[in-house]
Amino acid sequence: MKDIVVTIERQYGSGGRTIGEMLSEDIGVHYYNKELTKLASEDSGIAEELFVENDEKIVKKFGKGRFLKTTNVYNGELISPEENDFVSEKNLFNYMAKTIKKLADSGSCVIVGRAADFVLKDYENVVRVFVYAPHDFLMEQAGKKQPLTGKELEKYCEKVDESHAAYYHYYTGQDWMDMRNYDLCINSGKLGFEKSVEEIKAYIRTRFGEDVI
Repeated sequence: MKDIVVTIERQYGSGGRTIGEMLSEDIGVHYYNKELTKLASEDSGIAEELFVENDEKIVKKFGKGRFLKTTNVYNGELISPEENDFVSEKNLFNYMAKTIKKLADSGSCVIVGRAADFVLKDYENVVRVFVYAPHDFLMEQAGKKQPLTGKELEKYCEKVDESHAAYYHYYTGQDWMDMRNYDLCINSGKLGFEKSVEEIKAYIRTRFGEDVI
């Protein structure tokens, strides 16, 4: 099997995470999502809490309606522990990106979120996926996980998506929902989760060969 890395960005409620888990199980590869902060912490020696807190800080600092020019676009550099900026916003992402690249270099896997598509943009074996869905489907799926209804649920979903968009733009300088950033965009509301997995597998086979997975 050729090493293939699938990155997934997703709207909240679209089931992108579930699709990623199903895909990884189906083709027998590792799946990474929340584990990424722990792995980046272990590699850098920086407390995992700082990675989590940094994500929250980015959203507050660079949230809705403030997508201005950013000077923190990832360029592959790492700041050494001896420097004052070692635990800066930029370097925390640098180590997150280092972790993502290390995983991609280690073999086939599925990585959800963390702007992995941008970090791995120069990798020829990466399939960049964005999962979205119609509003009603998003609300239906989100309602299965959140004890909210109506406008409150809608606002919650918007807030989560805004946080994803802010994080993505802050470190890439690009629009999270710009479909040109991705190889494959899937409407999970039309296909459902199982067929979405099959669609990703079909794309992989079409691009890399029938016997790749």
